[in-house]
Amino acid sequence: MYNAPVDDMKFVLGNLVGLDEVAALNGLDIVSKDLVDAVLDEAGKLAGDVIAPLNHDGDKVGSTRNADGSVTTPPGFINAWKAMSEGGWIGLNASPDHGGMGLPQCVSAAVNEMWNSANLGFALCQLLTQGAIHALEMVGDDDQKSTYLPRMNSGEWSGTMNLTEPQAGTDLAAIRTTATPNGSHYRIRGQKIYITYGEHDMSENIVHLVLARLPDAPAGVKGISLFIVPKYLINDDGSLGARNDVHCLSIEKKLGIKSSPTAVLQYGGNDGAIGYLLGEENRGLDCMFLMMNSARFDVGLQGLAISERAYQQAVGYARDRVQGTPLEGEKGQSIIHHPDVLRLLTTMRGEIEAMRALLLVGGLCLDKAEHLAGEDAVFWQERANLLIPVIKGWMTEKSLQLTSDAVQVHGGMGFIEETGAAQHYRDARILPIYEGTTAIQANDLIFRKTLRDGGAAVRQLMADIRCDMDAIKLSGNSNVDAVLAACDTAESALDTVLARANSPRDAAASGSDFLMLLGYLTGGWQLARAAAAASKNLAAGEGDPEFMKAKAATASAYMAYSLPEVSKLAAKITDGPEALFEMNPAWL
Repeated sequence: MYNAPVDDMKFVLGNLVGLDEVAALNGLDIVSKDLVDAVLDEAGKLAGDVIAPLNHDGDKVGSTRNADGSVTTPPGFINAWKAMSEGGWIGLNASPDHGGMGLPQCVSAAVNEMWNSANLGFALCQLLTQGAIHALEMVGDDDQKSTYLPRMNSGEWSGTMNLTEPQAGTDLAAIRTTATPNGSHYRIRGQKIYITYGEHDMSENIVHLVLARLPDAPAGVKGISLFIVPKYLINDDGSLGARNDVHCLSIEKKLGIKSSPTAVLQYGGNDGAIGYLLGEENRGLDCMFLMMNSARFDVGLQGLAISERAYQQAVGYARDRVQGTPLEGEKGQSIIHHPDVLRLLTTMRGEIEAMRALLLVGGLCLDKAEHLAGEDAVFWQERANLLIPVIKGWMTEKSLQLTSDAVQVHGGMGFIEETGAAQHYRDARILPIYEGTTAIQANDLIFRKTLRDGGAAVRQLMADIRCDMDAIKLSGNSNVDAVLAACDTAESALDTVLARANSPRDAAASGSDFLMLLGYLTGGWQLARAAAAASKNLAAGEGDPEFMKAKAATASAYMAYSLPEVSKLAAKITDGPEALFEMNPAWL
C-alpha cells in the first residue's frame, strides 16, 4: 500500500518554500497553512484509498484496443478519474477564470507527486491534461479558452500532446503531418506515435494538441504550427458533435507503465481531421515548448514519485522479513537491522527527501516567475529554466537507481512480479527517455543555460547556495562545510566546462555529468536547509521531535553517502572528454 508523505510535504512547504512568501505573491493570497494542509490531507486520502489499489492490477491487465479502435482502460480507472474530477483535482493550478483552483505550482507539485506515487500509469492522463490546459491558457484566444478550459479543468475532457512521428523523434524538423486551410479551420493529415492517453474511455472528449505544417511553411522547426484537434467536434451550444477524423491504429506494448494507453493516432484517414490553429502560424514549437517545459518539470516529479513508492514498499518488506541475525543484533530481528540494508534504505530516504525539496523549491521559482513583474519575474524564470533540466534529468536518472535498490532490498522476491517491486523498476525506465532524454536535458543545460551566458546563471545559483550556508553556519549546522566544499568543487567543474566553450563536442561530452553534479549539489543545499530548520523547530519545541531528529539524521546521511558524488562527477568532467575521443567508433 501507499501512504502519502504528507508530513514531509508540509515541512518542505512550510520551512523551505515558505507559504507566507507564496501568499504574498500577486494573485495567491488564497494560500494559507490551513488551506494547504487540508488540500494535502484530502489528496493523500484519495491517492492511498482509491488510486493506489489500482496500480498492480492495472499493470497486469493493461489497456486494450478494441476492434472499433476504442480503448478500454483497466478496471477501476474510470471511477478513479471520476473521483479525481469531482474533487476538482484536474485543474488544481489552473486559473479560476475557467474553473481551475488557482493554487500555486509548489502546492500542485506536491499533490501531483501523490497521484504518480499511487499509480504512475493512471496519473499520466492528469499530467498531460494539466500541460494542455497550461498551453491553452498561455496562447489560446478567448473563444478557445471558453470552449475547452472549463471542461478540461472539470475532467470532462482530457488533453494530449502530439509531437512524435515514426520518422521524427527528437528531430522535430522532420515532421510531415500537414494542415491544409479549409474555411475557418484546417484539415490535419498525418500519423503521430507515442501519444499518451491518445485514446481511452475515462473522459467524454480528448483534446489533442498537434504539431503540423501549413502548405507554405518554411522548412525545419521554423515551419511548424500547433493545432487543437478534438476527438469529437464541439457544437455551437457546447455539446459534443460528430466524431473527428482521428483514430487509434494501435497501442504500444511496453516495458512499463502498461496501464496507460500509448497510442498510434492517424489524423485524416478520410476527409482530414478538423483542427484549429493555436497561437500564431509557424510558431507551434514555441507554443509547444510552454507545454514541454511544464511536462519536463512533471517528469522529474514522476522520478521522485516512483522512487517514493518503491522506497515505501522496500521499507515495509525490510521491517517484516527475517533472514539471519544482524551483526551485533538479536536473533529474530528483521533485515532492516542488517547494516547494508540499512545503508540502502537510508540513502534512498536521503535522496528522495532531497529530490522533494528541490522539486517544491523549483515550483516556487515558477510561481515567482508567473506572479511577480519586471526584473524579478525575469530572474525567477531564469532560475526555473536552469533548474528544470536538473530536476528532470537528475530525478529520473536517480529513480532508476532507487527503484533498483528497492528490488535489491527484496532480494529474490523483488525479481518476482507478484511482490510489485519489479513494476516500479520497470515503470521508472521510461522517465529518463520521454519528454527529452537525459542527454537532451544535459545539452539544454550546457549550451543554453551555461555557455550562452558565460556561466552567469549557474554562478548566481552557487552564490545563493553559499549565502544560505553562511546563514546556517551561524547556528553551528554540521552539514554546511560539506555543502560549501561541494560548491567549490562544482565551481571548478564549471570553470572547466566554460574553458571548453570553443569545443562543442567536449562540452557535450561533459553535459550529463554536469547535470548530475548540479543535482547532487542542489539536493545537498536543500537538505542542509532542512536540517537547520528541523534543529530550530526541535529547539523551539515545535512539531514532532522524532520527525525533526529523523530529518537531521537523513541530511547527515546524504552528506556522507550522496554528496561525495559531486567530486567524482567533477573528475569525470575534467578527464572524461579527452579519454572519450581517443575511442574510434569503429572499434566499438
